[in-house]
Amino acid sequence: MTITVDYYMALTSPWTYLGSAPFAEIARRNNVTVNIKPCKFGPIFEQTGGLPLPKRSPQRRAYRMMELKRWREVRDVPLVLEPKYFPCDDTMGTRLVIAAKLQGRDALKLSQELGRTVWECEESLADPGHVASAARRAGLDAAALRAGGPADAELNALHQQYTEEALTAGVFGAPSYVLPSGEIFWGQDRLELLERALKQTA
Repeated sequence: MTITVDYYMALTSPWTYLGSAPFAEIARRNNVTVNIKPCKFGPIFEQTGGLPLPKRSPQRRAYRMMELKRWREVRDVPLVLEPKYFPCDDTMGTRLVIAAKLQGRDALKLSQELGRTVWECEESLADPGHVASAARRAGLDAAALRAGGPADAELNALHQQYTEEALTAGVFGAPSYVLPSGEIFWGQDRLELLERALKQTA
């Protein structure tokens, strides 16, 4: 039986990026269909009690940095702790991921490479050249994806729709993985628990 996991994520989240490769492998191992749903986590934070990074206490910011150091070692990912283009406008990349999804292409791999753009390559998702390079690494053509997909307005509407769906599902942080039962696994550090649940469901 194929299980669909709703994957609520943000391209500029380091946690989303750290979990992207192992999540893809878990999905492959367990015959999972991934329904990727890029979201706007600013509004989600506002409605669920979260705070954007600049508004968090010094203690929380320091602990976040410590955790990023730990997890980049655990995941063996050369993540840059304070990349040059973070935060950056990820609208272009998000539209491309949604366009890839609508066309049945590997939107999951594309999202991983767009994350790599920020967190390893220290490049901006607001730069068309950098976004195109990420698409090529994922085996895709950014220009062809956009030419074959809907207009910006429709892609933006879907981005908003996924954000609203995240709130309805009870999501409050990125990344979140939601099973058909409604069970939420928040954070790339819950991937082991997600796979355990998938094996119990199969």
